[in-house]
Order: sequence, then C-alpha cells, then structure tokens
Amino acid sequence: MIPMSEPTIFALATPPGRAGVAVVRVSGTGAGRVLDFMAGPKPKARVATPRFIRHPETGEKLDHGIALWFPAPKSFTGEDMAELHLHGGRAVVQAVISALCVMPGLRMAEPGEFARRAFEAGKLDLAEVEGLADLIDAETDGQRRQALVQASGALSDLYDGWRASLIEALGLIEAGLDFSDEGDIGAKTFADATSIIAVLAPAVRHHLEDGHRGEILRDGFRVALTGPPNAGKSSLLNALAQRDVAIVSEEAGTTRDVIEVRLDLAGLPVVVSDTAGFRETQGSIEREGIRRSQAAAEAADLVLWLTDAREPETVLPPEIAAVADRTLLVLNKVDLMPGGKAPPLPDDMVPLSVKSGAGLDDLIRRVTVIAQERIGHQGEPVLTQIRHRTLVEACASALEAFLKGSTEDVELRAEDLRRAADSLGRITGRIDVEDVLDHIFGRFCIGK
Repeated sequence: MIPMSEPTIFALATPPGRAGVAVVRVSGTGAGRVLDFMAGPKPKARVATPRFIRHPETGEKLDHGIALWFPAPKSFTGEDMAELHLHGGRAVVQAVISALCVMPGLRMAEPGEFARRAFEAGKLDLAEVEGLADLIDAETDGQRRQALVQASGALSDLYDGWRASLIEALGLIEAGLDFSDEGDIGAKTFADATSIIAVLAPAVRHHLEDGHRGEILRDGFRVALTGPPNAGKSSLLNALAQRDVAIVSEEAGTTRDVIEVRLDLAGLPVVVSDTAGFRETQGSIEREGIRRSQAAAEAADLVLWLTDAREPETVLPPEIAAVADRTLLVLNKVDLMPGGKAPPLPDDMVPLSVKSGAGLDDLIRRVTVIAQERIGHQGEPVLTQIRHRTLVEACASALEAFLKGSTEDVELRAEDLRRAADSLGRITGRIDVEDVLDHIFGRFCIGK
C-alpha cells in the first residue's frame, strides 16, 4: 500500500492545448481538501456535480465546471481522488494548475505516477499497466483490441494460472522432502508434481512459438520497398502515404537513407520503408544507403522487390536473396508497356502503375492479407513485450531443466520450479520487480 506520508499529486489528464474539455486529476490524502477549498461543498461520491472552481486563497472564480469525488479505496489509484472537469482553454487550465500549486502538501505528478500508485495499491499488476500504456498509444483498431485484452487482465490470468500450477507442483515436492524418510510418499509426490509440469511445459512452449505476432501488432508489420534505382520506390511510398514524404527524381541514387511511413491497413499497423536502390556504386554515401537498405530488408516482415516492367530484374541480388521467402515481386510502370498493361503474371508477381494508380488497390490488398495471416487471430492473450518473452523463455528453460534433470536431486528440481515461478511472477509484479518499475511507468504521460 502507498504510505500515508506520500504527497498529494495533481496533473492535467487530457492533452495540453485548446480543447472543449480539460480534466485535472488529483490523488492522495489531500484530494478531498482540494474539493473543499476549490469546488466546495464536496460532491457525493462518483456523482458529477456542477461547481464553480475557485482559487483556494482568494476565492476568485476561475471557471464553472464539474467536480468529481472518488474516496479511497474505490478509485483508480486506491487513494482519495478528485477530478476537475474544466473548459479547455489554455488560460482556464493554467489558472487552475497555478491555484493547485499554492496549496500546501500538493505537487505536480511525475510521468506515470498515477498508474504507479494504482500498481502499488494492488489495483493493477505490471502486465495490466503495460497493456494500459499500449492502449493509450494504440493507433489502429488491432492494436486497441490487443492492448485492451492485456489491460483487462487476460494475460495476467494466464500467467497467474501457470504460476498456481507451479506452486502446486513445488508444494508437492517440498512435502516429499519433509517426508524423505518415507520413500513411498516422496516418490508419489514427485510423480504427481512431474505430471503437472508435463502438461504445463508444452503449453508454455506453445505460447512462445507464436511467430512474434503480438510484438508485430504492437510495433507494426514492417514492409521494405526494395529494388534497383528508378524503379518507382519513392513514388510508391508517396502513393501509399497519400502525401509527399520522399523525394522523387529520375536521377539514380536520389534515396540515400531509409524513410518510413506508418499506415493503418484494415486496423493493422503497417510500417513501410523506402530504401536506396541496389546497384554497384563507388560513392561511400550511396554504399552506406544500400547497406541500410539491406538491413531494412532483413528486419522486414515483408519485402517488396519493385522493378521496371519493361526490363524486369526478377532475379534478386544476393543482398535480398536471403529473404526471398518473404519477398513479393512488383512490376511497376506497366502503363508504359505496349497496350498499357502487363501480360498475365504468376501469383507471386503484382503488376502496378504508380503513376496512373492501376494495381495500387490490389497491392494494398495483397499486403493486408499477408499482414493478417502473419498476425493471426487477435482474441487470445499473446506476448507483446520483449520483457515478457524473455521471462517466459526463462520459465520454459527452468521447466525443461526440471523434466530432464535427475530425479535423485530433488532439491535441484525444486529450485527449477522456483525459478520458473519467479520468472512468471516478475511479469505481473507478484515478486520484487523494482529494477523495471521506472522503465515501465516512465512511458506514461504526466496525468496517468
């Protein structure tokens, strides 16, 4: 629980700048006092009540808004909380924030401090906090759905269930150690524990073998535009972004660095990178651009090899051949071919004219389908964080050590289970995780 000596914190919980409504959030033992002095009389709990917002020292009216009172422990942070809903003009917000600053025992909140207090009060666990941060950052519908599943506790429930099974198995082994002088009991409890782990270990391994689809949805499905110079990569990037983000020129080697745009395709986040054209060059800057192009292709979930339909270079260069299994060939400039269109092509090739727009919708559909197949169903809880994956891998390794280890070394097998349970506990914060708290809560905005 949060110590009573903790200062009362306040912050603007809505984005700064001109808006229809602004919300100022206050949390701590002084929250009720803020309402008494600035929006008294204190309203009924959880009832939005119109109030004049006044300066606590002069009594000057600062705004006519709404006051809300959330007494502990039934609040987001578990502490006494208050909210002042104001007109969203800059002058109004600044006047109220300045008034709060003069009240003793109050201070501005740090980034993520409201969520951290909720965690420390047991209102949220770490996995739910990270889901909440992802929900705030969500840019597409797919990201929103995934973050909401995690913020609602589905991932925590999965790991807590696994941890409960581990603790049950560990308890059986510890019981066997207590009765080590009675061989039959020890052998029976160890066998029962092994039965539990034999079911749990494959479930944990299956959870890890997900193709990183949760991380891809969270960070974006990455598409690299590659090809020889003047194939139309920058023009395609501009067409996809529907704005000029890359310089287009007939001069070969114009693109020297990787340029990215973020797209929302059927609710999925897609990050498209324009890269330097692959060719032999003597220039050191252009060589560095090509090196970065190769790195972008290797890191991409899908590579589009764009080439001129009139003289198609369909044989991938060595730098791209390594990722041929996730490369889609795109023949651009089909409008310049005889008849203005490409002949029938294999399914692994897409005809396109960036200039006329012909084939662009088909290409977008192909990319969307590939992204959907890679990310898969979004209903069940999946790994979304590198931190989670690392800890679940540690759990899986400990379970494997338990199953493969000598049954004679019972104390070591018990330690295997303790390590596995501790790894899962660190995901949700069930055990000491002080070393990761600052990193997690530092992602939040001030008012959360």
